[in-house]
Amino acid sequence: MKTVNSKINPQSGFSLVEILVVLVIMGLLISVVAPTVLNRADDARIQKVHADFKAIETALKIYRLDNYVYPSTEQSLEALVEASTIDPEPRNFKTGGYLTEVPRDPWGRPYLYLSPGENGDIDLYSLGADGISGGEGQNGDVGNWKSANE
Repeated sequence: MKTVNSKINPQSGFSLVEILVVLVIMGLLISVVAPTVLNRADDARIQKVHADFKAIETALKIYRLDNYVYPSTEQSLEALVEASTIDPEPRNFKTGGYLTEVPRDPWGRPYLYLSPGENGDIDLYSLGADGISGGEGQNGDVGNWKSANE
């Protein structure tokens, strides 16, 4: 009869040194990749602001074609959603309005509107992440008179 020799395999696994080496490599990769990814999120917010500006400006132009004037600063952008009762009242307000709702900036605040504007017929702007006038980077003001690359 044959005897079955059973070999006992030593436990296999990773040593502590191997695990530490992998963690160090992952840490290095994250430290290189994370700033790039985070900057992309900031850039995406600014691009959203400019896309919103284009949509609002289009609605404002159609409003002006129908009513001969832009909504006043007092009427605000809400005049694109519901007919305003503040002078100058719209003469030919489009049924359903010009926007279903006024978009908010990526930081959750309403866009600011001036008519007549200081930089053109109308000014649309956001005060950035901090909500305070001035600043740089994410905290900088973004206006429809500035290009998306500034």
